[in-house]
Amino acid sequence: MPERLADQGAENLAGGGESTRTVIIAFFANLAIALAKSVVAAISGSASMLAEAAHSWADTGNQVLLFIADRRGRKDPDATHPFGYGREAYVWSMFAALGLFTVGAAVSVWHGIDQLIAGGGEGEYTWAYVVLGVSFLFEGASFLQAFRQTRSEADHLDREVLDHALRTSDPTLRAVFAEDSAALVGLVIAAVGVGLHQLTGQAAWDAIGSILVGLLLAVVALVLVRRNLRFLTGEESDQRLRQAAISTVKSMDSVERVTYLRMEYVGPRKVLLVAAVDIHGDQAEPDVARQLRAVEAELEKDPNIVDAVLTLSTPDEQSL
Repeated sequence: MPERLADQGAENLAGGGESTRTVIIAFFANLAIALAKSVVAAISGSASMLAEAAHSWADTGNQVLLFIADRRGRKDPDATHPFGYGREAYVWSMFAALGLFTVGAAVSVWHGIDQLIAGGGEGEYTWAYVVLGVSFLFEGASFLQAFRQTRSEADHLDREVLDHALRTSDPTLRAVFAEDSAALVGLVIAAVGVGLHQLTGQAAWDAIGSILVGLLLAVVALVLVRRNLRFLTGEESDQRLRQAAISTVKSMDSVERVTYLRMEYVGPRKVLLVAAVDIHGDQAEPDVARQLRAVEAELEKDPNIVDAVLTLSTPDEQSL
């Protein structure tokens, strides 16, 4: 029995259930934080705090869409979707990035500019610092869950953590990792804005903090949109997974050589494999067809491969 792709360094299905847990933890953390920030923003009148409240509400709604993405993307193949529903995960994740992150960014920037023009007076700083500190703890806990999952998968693939967060085929993990990272940075920006407002008496610092938080969210939204777009438009698997697949096909008893191989993501941790191979010996056409079907069936036992399609190589094609 050949090694599975997951055994040779590919993303494996174990991350699927972990992604659900990561999204659920992030949802409850962001919901609690959003409520607290909204109350304090109303009390303090802080532009940075209002921006952070908008950020947290966007993150909370984001988790709902990511949960839908995770569940819809796991649906089994059927007659209308022979490769499954994995690409729906990228669609729902795209909605999250476009709708919620972008709305959070727009509200933050707009309110910051408005307060920068209008100016503002003194606010209630104590509660602002308390909520920012508590929010940092909650966001930190959510980020640690996302970081642990990302690091575990990155170690398996021999990647850096940030590199894997950007390259993983799991859009929910990438979104939670990016959102929690942005949230922690945003909290620091908000705290600096509130602190400078308190020290100088100039509300402009608080307004600038709000604008910076909004710009941060816009950058995160752009990164997530671009990554999801690449998977939706048929991104091929990375070189490491490709080499693992070539080794797997070559290890089949009936396969003499491989001359062509393409793997395209059709969902989180799911690929379509198309290859051209030579079969050992000089057999009759029906026997060759049966061997090809047998190799395809063996490959499809791998949890990463939704479907395998093999054809015969021509004698003049170079081996991979």
